[in-house]
Amino acid sequence: MTGPDRGHLLTEQANPLSERLDQLPTDELVGLFCANEREPQRALEAAAPALAAAVDAIAARLQAGGRLFYLGAGTSGRLGVLDAAECPPTFCTAPELVQGVLAGGAPALLRSSEGLEDLAAAGRSDLEERGFGPADCLVGIAAGGTTPYVLGALEHAQAIGALAIAMACVTAEQVPMPCSIDIRLLTGPELLAGSTRLKAGTATKMALNLLSTGVMVRLGKVHGNRMVDVAVTNSKLEDRALRILRDLAGLDRQRGRELLLQSGGSVKLALLIAATGLDAASAAAHLASHGPSLRQALAACGAQLNGPQ
Repeated sequence: MTGPDRGHLLTEQANPLSERLDQLPTDELVGLFCANEREPQRALEAAAPALAAAVDAIAARLQAGGRLFYLGAGTSGRLGVLDAAECPPTFCTAPELVQGVLAGGAPALLRSSEGLEDLAAAGRSDLEERGFGPADCLVGIAAGGTTPYVLGALEHAQAIGALAIAMACVTAEQVPMPCSIDIRLLTGPELLAGSTRLKAGTATKMALNLLSTGVMVRLGKVHGNRMVDVAVTNSKLEDRALRILRDLAGLDRQRGRELLLQSGGSVKLALLIAATGLDAASAAAHLASHGPSLRQALAACGAQLNGPQ
């Protein structure tokens, strides 16, 4: 197997701070890792303009009926799958709205299959299998920026008019990627040379957290700093829902449970019922007409919650 020399890439370079990593006492090794893990935060801050542009562009597509796909191989792909999987319980989204596409599919979550990342056509075919179309958004994640699987998918997204967003931990000058929005998380050389599951992986997870949360805020799934579209599917999430109803609407747990039952488990709808006195059907119709933002729905009927605004 042959390929280009990638030694010049930031993610492949040796870090001079860890030249004696195998000789360090454990406390120094841990301290070095802790100090080095500050780099992802700085990388995220430097990429803030591109991240903000991505949030707005993705939200606009999703509001128009599109979907969001994260795609990658190895660590990058697994992080995308993780973020996508957390959207339904956190924001009560349909599983199809945010999807993680990993080279090698579900088996690659548990057993590495990095050889598949060399197949450029596989990225395109994996998207096509899911019905990826012009209305959708793709975030192609590749720490080193050279993964053929990701580049092939980004090229396909651009070719059909979908939103193509690249996320990498190398500079655009080192590795240009086909995209409309270019997110570069420049975390520098890893303490273990080339192991992008370290700083690069941390920065990627932080960026995906920001993207999905920011998009869901724009889609009206957050009121203040509360997840008012949380899926009430277990006792922990029911407790969270009841505390949201208490804090935002002043409801005790018994009344909160009553309204959750009336609203079919929708915290947002329960809050609207509490603020307006509407029955569940009327409140649902009002939310459908004036939402999805609870704040907009409340303003449309001149109502407000008893808790923090």
